[in-house]
Order: sequence, then structure tokens, then C-alpha cells
Amino acid sequence: MGHLSCMLNGLARSLSIKRGRNRSSCDGREAAEAMAKEAKKNDLILCRSGIVNVDGSNNFASVFSKRGQKGVNQDCCIVWEGFGCQEDMLFCGVFDGHGAWGHLVAKTVRQSMPPSLLCNWQETLAQSSLDDKKQLDPFNIWKHSYLKTCAAIDEELAHSRKFDSFNSGTTALSIVRQGELIVIANVGDSRAVLATTSDDGSLVPLQLTLDFKPNLPQEADRIVECHGRVFCLEDEPGVHRVWLPDEESPGLAMSRAFGDYCVKDYGLISVPEVTHRNISSRDQFVVLATDGVWDVISNEEAVDIVSCTAERGKSAKRLVECAVRAWKRKRRGIAIDDISAICLFFHPSSSSPQLPNLK
Repeated sequence: MGHLSCMLNGLARSLSIKRGRNRSSCDGREAAEAMAKEAKKNDLILCRSGIVNVDGSNNFASVFSKRGQKGVNQDCCIVWEGFGCQEDMLFCGVFDGHGAWGHLVAKTVRQSMPPSLLCNWQETLAQSSLDDKKQLDPFNIWKHSYLKTCAAIDEELAHSRKFDSFNSGTTALSIVRQGELIVIANVGDSRAVLATTSDDGSLVPLQLTLDFKPNLPQEADRIVECHGRVFCLEDEPGVHRVWLPDEESPGLAMSRAFGDYCVKDYGLISVPEVTHRNISSRDQFVVLATDGVWDVISNEEAVDIVSCTAERGKSAKRLVECAVRAWKRKRRGIAIDDISAICLFFHPSSSSPQLPNLK
């Protein structure tokens, strides 16, 4: 993979001597996409249920996705170990599609986000190194790269001829780990929860993201200012949705998403919330999951389920299975949602107790 790494390093160098920015950006994207193909060939990218456990890496990822009762599974996931051919970097994400073409929108964003982000990261690094007045710290470089990437992806979706995303879209929650820095970018209502050790030695959850639901004050204010509407249907008390000014459509249950251009002029946005955390020895793992988990499982329960699973490789599957049982118990008569989870462990394996009976 060395030649591919050199291709991206060449992008950084070329930006310092070329004025042809558009050509350089194109070359960088092509290099990043070639790198993704090479990584997939070498089993460094996982796009289905399974595990990622590369020798010498500090990361161990367990991934599982299960189709619900609404038709095709519109959830999808990705873990890319050695992101950008960097030994200390990893990218992982969960994507939750909705609408008639939601499964294709989700898969398209899953495919395009990592190479686009990698290209923008290299480009931002190069620009920052050239401008002494704008030296950015690692987090701000990633934040700038994420903002640029998400804007470009949403623009690309609008012009896609493969499917119609006017009434379809996807959420996207992703994490980049670079050494001891994790950067979290969230578009939609999936959630990332960190398991960290408290002073008394117990594991406690720390929610790293906001669920971008339409009734959040800052989200509702934006939607109303853009003449969209937010309300619950009579048969769905407590479920706030986004509606057009004069129609009971489309009824989105999130306030941020890629696609869904029918309401992009009425307050729906694809701008990610980008945050970060420096991993400490107390931080054990992070769970990324679609709302199919969080609708029925609390943060505390999720951390308990994962930490009590004897084999880390089965932790994501066990979490999803517990969520399925919780749906049947708590939401009888309601079709089970698609449910997906990634459990990303930060440290070498240690023994853990058996999973308790959660029925």
C-alpha cells in the first residue's frame, strides 16, 4: 500500500507548489478512492457484520446489523482500520437510510464519505502548513474536513442519476481515531456512547452525541424559521416529525440528514455536529448505533450489555439481539426497526464476566 500512501502525500506537496486547486483536489480524491479499494482487498475495510482485529493495532471492532420488519435493511456500517494507510488511524460509521431509496442513499454515503474525508483532511493539512497565521490543531483540521465533506456529499446526492433522494435520505454517525484523539461527526439521530471507568472502578456511560430530533429547541427554531413544521401525529404521541408548510409530508423523525431535498428549504440540514475527546486509560470502548438500539435500550444498559459479553467479537451482535427483544417487549404491535451497532474497543482484551439474563 506504500505507493497509495505516497499518492496522498504527493497531494499535500502538490498543493504547496500548484495553483491548479481543482485538479489537485480531483487527484487527491482519486488517490483516496484507490486507497479504499486497496484496503478492502487487504481486509482492512469491513462493510458487513463481523470483526476487525488487526495485529499490532490498539483497535478491536465488533459490527452487527439486523434487518427489521419494514422491508429491506436500510442500515449499513463501515470500519476502516489503517485509515489512509496510517497505522494509528481508524474510521468507522453507521448509516440509517429512510424513504423508498434510503438503502441506496445510505450505502452511497458510506462509500463516499471515507475517501472524501481523507482527501479533504490531506488538503486542509497542506493548506494549514502553508499559512502560519492559520495553524490549526488536529481537531480543527478534522472538523473543517468533515464540514467540507458533508457539504460535498449532500451536493453530489442531489445530482445522482442512480436513485431519487428527493424523498429519501440517510443519517450518518462516524468516528475517526487518530492516536489518542477521537473525532465524532453526527448527522441525524444515531448515537455514540462512551464507556469510561469511574473513580470507584465501575463502567459508566458518557453520551458523545446529540440525537438530532426535530423537537430539540435549536432544531425546532431553525425549522420553524424556515417555514417548516414540527408536530406529532395523534397516533404517535411523543414522536416529533418535520413537515412541509402545507402538507402532511414527509414526516421525518430527525432534523438532520443527507438527501431529503423536499424539506432542505424548510429547515432540514446535513451539517454535522463535530466534537472530540482525547482517549484516556479510563476509556474502554465506544458504541455507535442507529436509533433502533436507542429507542429501546438506555445508555447504561448498552454499556452493561457490551462490557458483560464474554467475547468482544460478539458484543455488537449481543447488543442488537437485546434491542430486538426489548422492541418485542416494549413496543408490541410496532414493526421492529433495522438495528445496527459498532462496538469499538480502545485497549487490549481483558477477561469480562458473562452476560446477565436481560429478558
